[in-house]
Amino acid sequence: MPNDASPQRESMHVDVVIVGAGVAGLSAACRLMQLAQAEQRELSVVVLEKGSEVGAHILSGAVFEPRALTELFPDWQQRGAPLNTPVCADQVYLFTGAQQALRMPHWMVPKPMRNDGNYIVSLGEVCRWLGQQAEALGVEIFPGFPAAEVLYHADGRIKGVATAEMGRGADGARKASYDPGMELHARVTLFAEGCRGHLGKQLIRQFNLDAASQTQHYAIGIKELWRVDAQQHQPGLVVHAAGWPLSQNGASGGSFLYHLGDNLISLGLITDLSYRNPYLSPFDELQRLKHHRIFKQHLAGGKRIGYGARAITKGGLNALPKMVLPTAQGNALLLGCDAGTLNFSKIKGSHTAMKSGMLAAETVFAALTAAPDHEKVSLHAYPQNFKASWLYQELYQSRNFGAALHKFGVWMGGAYNYVEQNWFNGKLALQLTDPLPDHAALKPAAQCKPIDYSKPDGKLSFDKTSSVYLSNTNHEEDQPGHLRLTQPATAVEVNFKTYAGPEARFCPAGVYEFPAHDDPPQLRINAQNCVHCKTCDIKDPTMNITWLAPEGGGGPNYANM
Repeated sequence: MPNDASPQRESMHVDVVIVGAGVAGLSAACRLMQLAQAEQRELSVVVLEKGSEVGAHILSGAVFEPRALTELFPDWQQRGAPLNTPVCADQVYLFTGAQQALRMPHWMVPKPMRNDGNYIVSLGEVCRWLGQQAEALGVEIFPGFPAAEVLYHADGRIKGVATAEMGRGADGARKASYDPGMELHARVTLFAEGCRGHLGKQLIRQFNLDAASQTQHYAIGIKELWRVDAQQHQPGLVVHAAGWPLSQNGASGGSFLYHLGDNLISLGLITDLSYRNPYLSPFDELQRLKHHRIFKQHLAGGKRIGYGARAITKGGLNALPKMVLPTAQGNALLLGCDAGTLNFSKIKGSHTAMKSGMLAAETVFAALTAAPDHEKVSLHAYPQNFKASWLYQELYQSRNFGAALHKFGVWMGGAYNYVEQNWFNGKLALQLTDPLPDHAALKPAAQCKPIDYSKPDGKLSFDKTSSVYLSNTNHEEDQPGHLRLTQPATAVEVNFKTYAGPEARFCPAGVYEFPAHDDPPQLRINAQNCVHCKTCDIKDPTMNITWLAPEGGGGPNYANM
């Protein structure tokens, strides 16, 4: 970066700044304004969103549990919340081969995976609706403004955040359109960036927030949206499966297929990032999955209209970091998937993220009310409020779910989870652990068998290029790269030579490649393709890749994902 003097950044002073317009951040914003209006108190709340609009970067299955929404807006149906497809049937399978499947009887399905009373939704639509409710309550939402830097007071308290500067070229030089960004100074800052938020990650490391936590684990969820003929559409049908194709290569995870309204089907594969074989490609595993007869029967003759991917924080309660910063910095919180509140036993994180945001809002409002404007704000009541909530109880009951599958495999782990969830309601005294971090799980390529993936047929299976096209991903090409290598040579010296270049396979968007004609081998980074899934920031075996926010509005532009 050239050593040029940047113009002074303008600043804006607010009571609360929230980073991220997902369900956690928007729920926090709405609840704050509800409380302020009930007490007839003036409150300024700003939400920053890196996507071009609210919902642009939101991707989830999604089967939605309305518990938290009903608490936030008891009249959500009258308000027109986009929950239009109630679940009408659950099917759970164990895929034992490329065409073989065992369907689990309902009584054997772990209770958390049952979906009575839930809805199949587009989470992007839900976020857009929540954004409308927030703005109607007086919240200011700034889409296209990623938070790039945490600001501090002299005593170490969080001062707020600064938005990313814009208008630098790929060489770092300022262009005519240069904008230094803006500082948002706030009495309270809430980080709700979603899984592997880049500021949340920095805070966890800087303040050692996970010192008493178990190892956090992640998965990558890759999703497609299909339109099918009305004759084969079954609104409200939910299908979940485990086993093949991941089990064929010693990996774990699960798949889903949901029938929404309007002849739409959302489907996807969740691959645990604890997999060992560096030749495994989660994208290609999804393409294989669609040829299984259970999936094929729903998709035959249909048209794929959407694609996307997102990492998932799945370690659960035992892996949660401290969500409030230490004493001197106790005016900031990590919320939702930025902390890791997803309930992996339910394969759901939206209602838990919403509840974490609502609990944060109640804690923040009480703290602001208790402290005059000139006094410091402390959010140290949040852990107690969290522990007293149904959110904590739900996460406690499912705390062993993921670790059981990792330790014992699909069959024995599934049996353990059935017993713990259905017989003991998640209250067995056992505490399972899973200490190996995902990035350390890969074996050297010499110890593994290469995987031969079939070429896509263009009907059920497709390539990465056409898939990324459907995600509407776009980045300004002439800007500094947002995927940074700490040690550029390591990508070749270690990753390519020892692990056969796993970046080229774990990335679902073709961002990383080692061209065969390069001699010596070189890693090329096609940052324009990035769908912001954050998998590279998690799975790189040398922890050499750091994901940073690109210029505002860059990335995917999901419509109904």
